[in-house]
Amino acid sequence: MKIRGKTRDWAIFLAILGMAVLNRCSSSEEAREIREYQGQQLSSINDLQENSIKGAQNVVLETYSLSVTGLVGQPLSYTYGEVLNQFNQVKKVADLHCVEGWSATFLFEGIPLLDLLEISSPLPEARIVIFHSVDGFTTSLPLDYFQNNDIIMAFQINGLAIRPQNGFPFQLVAEGKWGYKWAKWISEIELSDDMDYRGFWESRGYSNTGNLEESFFGP
Repeated sequence: MKIRGKTRDWAIFLAILGMAVLNRCSSSEEAREIREYQGQQLSSINDLQENSIKGAQNVVLETYSLSVTGLVGQPLSYTYGEVLNQFNQVKKVADLHCVEGWSATFLFEGIPLLDLLEISSPLPEARIVIFHSVDGFTTSLPLDYFQNNDIIMAFQINGLAIRPQNGFPFQLVAEGKWGYKWAKWISEIELSDDMDYRGFWESRGYSNTGNLEESFFGP
């Protein structure tokens, strides 16, 4: 009994120590988080809610790759480091609006999505860009949405690497679209001519355009 008591006390001590370490890491992260950018107030990353189809995904960078496939002249695959090193990086403030009723404003840092697409040479018949996530989630947007807008694929939020529960390593910053179009944990970007394609939520009745000025339910 005495030995069991000591074992139990040691387990409690380790649990308390672990909580202290986590709290210290959390406090350090909060201290480093950017909460104002060029005079604009930013939401806290803690305002992001985890509402994915299979919960938070823990991507292992040693085995992770980002592929550009489909109707392209040059299918390519990148490691996380290659994406960060081979493409220009830009910052922008954008508003995220969730269909659940909450909104937040963040500073995103990432790469221009069009740069990533163009280096793979989209074929003339390509019309749609389909995003595949490591959890099986998919969504799509027209190719001309990226050609006509400065849309980025982010790897940082408020100066911090995107957390696993929020889409690490990459999240699409789909400005002007409802949050379900902001693909997280992106692992593949596929170009297609299938104008009838419907992603995970779109095939369940959500609007395929995802435009903020329109209802998120619809064609």
